[in-house]
Amino acid sequence: MSNIIHVVLTGGVGSRLWPLSRRSYPKQYLDLFKDGSLFEMTVKRNQSLCGQVIVVGNCDNHSLSRDVMENNKIDYIDIVEATPRNTAAAIAFAAFAAQPDDILIVTPSDHVIVGEQAYAEAIKAGIEKANKGYIVTFGIQPTRPETGYGYIEYKDDKVLSFREKPNQDTAEDFIERGNFLWNSGMFCFRADTFLTELQTFEPKVYATAFNAWQHRKDGELDLQLSKEIPSISIDYAVMERSKKIRVVATSFQWSDLGSFESMYDYLKQTGYPVDENGNMVIGTDIYTAFVGLRDSILVHTKDAILVLQKEKSQDVKKIYNTLERHQSKLID
Repeated sequence: MSNIIHVVLTGGVGSRLWPLSRRSYPKQYLDLFKDGSLFEMTVKRNQSLCGQVIVVGNCDNHSLSRDVMENNKIDYIDIVEATPRNTAAAIAFAAFAAQPDDILIVTPSDHVIVGEQAYAEAIKAGIEKANKGYIVTFGIQPTRPETGYGYIEYKDDKVLSFREKPNQDTAEDFIERGNFLWNSGMFCFRADTFLTELQTFEPKVYATAFNAWQHRKDGELDLQLSKEIPSISIDYAVMERSKKIRVVATSFQWSDLGSFESMYDYLKQTGYPVDENGNMVIGTDIYTAFVGLRDSILVHTKDAILVLQKEKSQDVKKIYNTLERHQSKLID
């Protein structure tokens, strides 16, 4: 019988959550939540559904993953990327580590999911479709016209199209039409199904990733060989081109915590304090007063302070990009 493997992707720096999230300490490891870090919650959520875990990380953060896995006494396969090459290659490495008929449940490590039973039902539905040779994506029922997510247009379980992050008018149109889901970035498929499709549509990604995989040492991939791998997402490489795609429309609550606005909403929902005007302080116990401000967030770290209006959260990335351009140590 095929094994069910949870593949945890831990790349990304969470630039929209600067200064909390840094290259050396991305958002999935932040200790802000009652039930542990997002990475820890992701692993535990899938423990009862999967028989094995593969963590695909990078040379900057794999030790943080190891600490969590060892503290929870969870055995896992550790794949360490020498340099980020996007999700198509990251998932290919996990598929190379598995048996051809193993089912892979691929999830990011930095999302919040509420509703264990609904989540388990969605995963089981995905496994059923994967066993029939389909590549499954999981769509989230949208609760608002969100411009920060990609969308899946669907009918029954068939994907009609994938849409990039829309502008406000387009997002409102998607919600009104009623047959669009948020793209969760979660997938389910047999290892051999994915690799066959990757080889068909992106033979160079497949070949260079396989070459880097064959020359790994103790789970760590070679830097020079890794640099030869084209940096392409699974969406572009496979999902938007394969005829084998199916979608599971889920019913659990989901957030990618991709901005301070979504983090604010989640923290507030779980009892985190705000003042009478909806202002929130993150990262310090120093007495902080907001005068004439509503729905604002103050973020405090040892070397930076960020003050923002909640609805301007997407603009935090501009600060990160400016610091990156000036090679500032504040993003490390």
